[in-house]
Amino acid sequence: MLTPNEVKTVLETALLASASPLSIAELRRMFDEEIGADTIRRLLDELREEWRERGVELVNLATGWRFQTRPPFQKYLERLNPDKPPRYSRAVLETLAIIAYRQPVTRGDVEDIRGVTVSPNIIRSLEQRGWIDVVGHREVPGRPALYATTRNFLDDLGLRSLQELPPLEEIARTLDLDDTSTQTEPVAPVTEPQVLGPAAGPATDGPAPEHPAG
Repeated sequence: MLTPNEVKTVLETALLASASPLSIAELRRMFDEEIGADTIRRLLDELREEWRERGVELVNLATGWRFQTRPPFQKYLERLNPDKPPRYSRAVLETLAIIAYRQPVTRGDVEDIRGVTVSPNIIRSLEQRGWIDVVGHREVPGRPALYATTRNFLDDLGLRSLQELPPLEEIARTLDLDDTSTQTEPVAPVTEPQVLGPAAGPATDGPAPEHPAG
């Protein structure tokens, strides 16, 4: 029988070695003996507190727990990896914001709100990025696809649920400040925390996107 400290060390090792978040259920499968979910959560909370003053932190996201770098240290790590993060146009970010705050929505809904035609390339790029997915079809002629954000989208933003999204007005103000001319002008790059593990880097890989509940 492992002691609580030994269980916590196993949890720490697994999370440091994993390139993607691990759920409570996944963490429990590592142990021969039955360890309750509440016990795992308590030990994870203790582990998070123990790492509080370090350069990396343990966070609870939509798909599970993971270690990632703290934002103040990201600029130093970027010097080791000079590849610039993707840059997204105002049109892409507006489309993503509408889907995030109004989901589930059709492409036509997005066009009605934005007042302009949405390029299929915009939808395709968000799907390829793993940020949106088709979650159904509206029962009207043509049965257009309904889009919603994924758990991968929440993970990349460091969120646990859609309820943690900032107010839409903040997104709008950011877009207005970032875009001063045309809708295709690039805006500031979207950066994500550095993830620890064998495939250290932005959390862009992992299991197939899953639509978050709620």
